[in-house]
Amino acid sequence: MPKLLPCLLLLVLALPACAQEDAPYFVTYDHHLEEPGNLELEMNSTTGVPRSGQRAYIAPFAELQYGVNRWWTSELYLEGQSTAGDSTIFTGWRLESRFRPLAAEHAINPVFYLEYENINEASRIQKEIVGKAPLDFEPNSELRQAHAHELEAKLILSSDVNHWNIAENFIVERNLSQEEGFEFGYALATSRRLTQSVSPHPCRLCRENFVAGVEFYGGVGSTKSLGLQQTAHYAAPVLAWAISDKSTLSLSPAMGLTRYSNPVLLRVGYSYEIRGFRNKLRKLFRSH
Repeated sequence: MPKLLPCLLLLVLALPACAQEDAPYFVTYDHHLEEPGNLELEMNSTTGVPRSGQRAYIAPFAELQYGVNRWWTSELYLEGQSTAGDSTIFTGWRLESRFRPLAAEHAINPVFYLEYENINEASRIQKEIVGKAPLDFEPNSELRQAHAHELEAKLILSSDVNHWNIAENFIVERNLSQEEGFEFGYALATSRRLTQSVSPHPCRLCRENFVAGVEFYGGVGSTKSLGLQQTAHYAAPVLAWAISDKSTLSLSPAMGLTRYSNPVLLRVGYSYEIRGFRNKLRKLFRSH
């Protein structure tokens, strides 16, 4: 476990420096994009409690999410991983874009998602679960040598109904570095604020500052082997606490539902929103 300390230290140091939409999800996406011109900084971690004979790990990752305009949000991920009794390594980066074609609210709001991944096989952040399981547990020194260039697409369907958010994600991933066919996965979630009433006095621990829900996600095989055999699936309660009007702390203990899943995935996240970032950046350049 001592070698997990550098990643834990990285997470702790990032918290004061690092908003998240109302939905508290870690894996599922809803239809709410970042406000145009705003920049959101996030620090997250996925800690895996593996089965007997395997090693625990923590995978921290930083996110920079920018609202390009009302229908386009772009995001950059930088990720790492530390395995107990092994080593701490950088596992790669990802660049994603989400496009919302319909501006107004509808009964079902579609969003199209596209991501490019430049990672190695030691990646453990598990922002999505696709294809077959389990993960490889060779030493990090071997896994870091196997690089993968991947494309991932999602169809996001999301609705806000009577103060509840309901979201469904359908995932397709293609490894451009190896012939693995197209891998498939899903994520389903629902959440709501604990109360819609607002306290007349400032209060950080009041119920209106908490959003709770649940996620279900997993893989459904690939074009080479479609089905639920040897796939991982998780059920995950989620909770988000708005510490301030700009920052949010989130927590999700995911429970494995199959023998090919980790028994537990503990996810923790902290986010901070810089509103009007584009305008602030313009003023900064003009002043120079």
